[in-house]
Amino acid sequence: MITLQTDLTPEQYFTPELMRHAVAKKAGIAPTDIADITVLRAAIDCRGRKVCYHTSLSVRFNGEPPLPHPEPYATYTDCHHAPSVVIVGAGPSGLFAALRALEVGLRPIIVERGKAVEQRRLDIAQIARRHQVDATSNWCFGEGGAGTFSDGKLYTRSTKRGNVSDVIEKFIEHGGDPSLRIDAHAHIGTDRLPAIIANMRRTIEAHGGEYHFSHTVTSLIIKNGEVRGVKTQEGASFEGVGVVLATGHSARNIYHLFHQSGWLVEPKAFALGVRVEHPQQLIDNIQYHGSTHSPLLPPATYSLTAHVADRAVFSFCMCPGGVIVPAATAPGQQVVNGMSNAARNSGYANSGIAVEVRPSDVRDNSPLALMHFQEAVEQRFYQAANLSVDAPTQRLVDFLSQRESATLPRTNYVGHTIAAPLHNLLPSFVADALRQAFPLFDKKMHGFVTNQATLLGVESRTSSPVRIPRNPITLQHPQLPRLYPCGEGAGYAGGIVSSAIDGMRCIDALVSLQR
Repeated sequence: MITLQTDLTPEQYFTPELMRHAVAKKAGIAPTDIADITVLRAAIDCRGRKVCYHTSLSVRFNGEPPLPHPEPYATYTDCHHAPSVVIVGAGPSGLFAALRALEVGLRPIIVERGKAVEQRRLDIAQIARRHQVDATSNWCFGEGGAGTFSDGKLYTRSTKRGNVSDVIEKFIEHGGDPSLRIDAHAHIGTDRLPAIIANMRRTIEAHGGEYHFSHTVTSLIIKNGEVRGVKTQEGASFEGVGVVLATGHSARNIYHLFHQSGWLVEPKAFALGVRVEHPQQLIDNIQYHGSTHSPLLPPATYSLTAHVADRAVFSFCMCPGGVIVPAATAPGQQVVNGMSNAARNSGYANSGIAVEVRPSDVRDNSPLALMHFQEAVEQRFYQAANLSVDAPTQRLVDFLSQRESATLPRTNYVGHTIAAPLHNLLPSFVADALRQAFPLFDKKMHGFVTNQATLLGVESRTSSPVRIPRNPITLQHPQLPRLYPCGEGAGYAGGIVSSAIDGMRCIDALVSLQR
């Protein structure tokens, strides 16, 4: 048995016999010598004129024994009578903290302001249908967090912080497709992710964990100088050996709680911009070098970055074959985000295009200054949408010319669009940076700037504008022992995988303290 790396055409990659001959040629053996081939890793490379798959393959020869069937990945302990740990938030950080707690013998008590994923779907449907935003159950709040209804991308650059494969295997264990192990840019799809999240809940409850939905944390329980639990708006109290605070990047009430209580919290750079949408076929033709690309190739993706006047502008959460959704978390806000189902077959490609926002960009020394800045922009877009969740929209070419669009093309926004001057609604430095960056993106992807492209706003929930500090070794808040600020909401992750890794790290840190 050998492992080899080779490039395959789409036809070779998807046709077993063609793959066998290509691998045999690469290895210098006869095709008949090969018993089977297992794809370990694959990534599309469209940088050259011929699109190919970079692959890592395991090749077993005739006469060699097959690999043993893998054992169940994780071992969960019955924790019905074990010490409890309180986990605030049921997003990726909270869920994976809970699963990790079961592995190390702690009973997770999950306190979530939103609803279970099944009920959450109903509340989300009302946002576009009735222009009603439930401040506790929406695209961001509820079981699974923002990622549940936002594509389910499972790739990260944060490999130094933990074991990415641990996260992937737990998703597979709870219903994810085994191909998630292979794809260098794995994604589950928002149509499949809710069932996986529900399966995780069943695992947690079966081993002694508890869920308390529709409970909004309002204060911490501190005993002998240590955080031991939380109190909620609904009058409940939950206690344990410590608290993992995994509330997500939109739980502004938590930031207010820290600031008002005099606990350390600090501004954190984030990014703000728009969501750009193109016909998917246009992106396919750009990335795959023409309309004659192989029909076997999936809807094309892209990743773009530029530096304009020493400020970063970049694509964010690119969704091939996706839709754009209203992602506000309270009345009076207009926010957009992107998602796609597993098939990625909507016919439209969308991506956030965001501009770096720094603490120095606001004239306010408050640790919540950037959060207030973020809120003000969202309220401005809400006003432009006539106090609704209609999406202010502008053609890309009109944005560059700083004129309002006379007509709008069809978009795949879940709701209505309304023509608006995004170049005036955005903060001036954001609009200026975008105007300079889009032509640079067009040089990298000729045809990106087109009358067929539309901008929808505002893309503002890219990451938290606030950081809740923690000790880099113990992961505890410097003023609040046994409190573990965690994930995107605390400013230590950016996406499903890195958030999940951070949740597991916080449990490991708590276990180390217990010893």
